[in-house]
Parts: sequence; structure tokens; C-alpha cells
Amino acid sequence: MAKVSPLMIAPPLIFAAFVLLAVVGMFREDPEGLPSTLVGQPAPGLPEGTLEGFPAATPEMLASGKVTLVNFWASWCPPCRAEHPMLLEMEAEGIPIIGINFKDTQANAFKYLTEDDNPFVGVSFDPQGRTAIDWGVTAPPETFILDGDGTVLFRFAGPLVGSDYEQRFLPAFNKAMGQ
Repeated sequence: MAKVSPLMIAPPLIFAAFVLLAVVGMFREDPEGLPSTLVGQPAPGLPEGTLEGFPAATPEMLASGKVTLVNFWASWCPPCRAEHPMLLEMEAEGIPIIGINFKDTQANAFKYLTEDDNPFVGVSFDPQGRTAIDWGVTAPPETFILDGDGTVLFRFAGPLVGSDYEQRFLPAFNKAMGQ
């Protein structure tokens, strides 16, 4: 009887382990979502910096008694530009949105909101992106839904457009609104 070398068994076992991981990953509750440790927690603070020429975002806005959105954006971000019309629509419907501009320049952010309109009730400026780290933001745009007390209910990574917006963000938003 021939001996089987452990080196002959290792590749099929490694392959089987990768297949098992892939199968387990496919059946996760939300394979597209990025988990957020903030859900169920009070919202982190806002940057101290403001975008000159626009109303400042204040801590009181985070717990205004109304469902509020916090949107991380940048003027250099194409997906942020793609979602901008949706933010303007939400603002027109009376939904308070706090904008946090990060890793940007004052001049570019000011120009963007001046030319494309401002959907935000308050704007903070975070040029180094330190506040984005506190919120767990990986890349712009990201939008957080807060309840009236300032508790984070949901984190949405990506632009508020398309089927992902309709299938993931809207149900969470409607739930927060009690609909």
C-alpha cells in the first residue's frame, strides 16, 4: 500500500475550506452591508470646523426630536455628486440632513454647495477626516439615519441612488419614520 503524502492532501483541504467560507458568506443576513458598531449607540460628535458661508452643524441637531440624516460627502467624490439631487429632494420634503464635508478644501466645498445648491440644515468641515473615523466612515458618500434622540439607527455606505438605495436605505428610512 502506497503512503499518501500530507502535501498531496493539503491543496484539496485548503480548497474545501475556501468553498466552505464562500458558502457561509453567501447565506449571511446582509452580504452587501458593512456592519456598523454605531447602530443602537448615540451618534458620535461633529467636527468643530464649519464650512464658511453655510449654517454650522451643531450637536443639538443630532438629537432634534426628528429623524435626521448625517451625510458624509466631498466635492471631489463622483458618487456624492450622483446622490446630490436625492439629497435636495429629501431636503425639499423637510427631512433634516446634516452634511459633513471631509478630506476636502474650503474653496472646493463652498463652490460645490454654491453651484449645486445646499441640501443641509448644517454643514461641518473635517479636512483631515478625523470625525469620519469616529463614525466608522470608509469612503464617501455615507449616510446615517438617526432617531429623534440622536441614536444611530442605520448606516448606508454608497450613494443614495439606484436599486441599492431602494432596497436597503428606503426600508430603513421608512421604518425610522414609523411608516
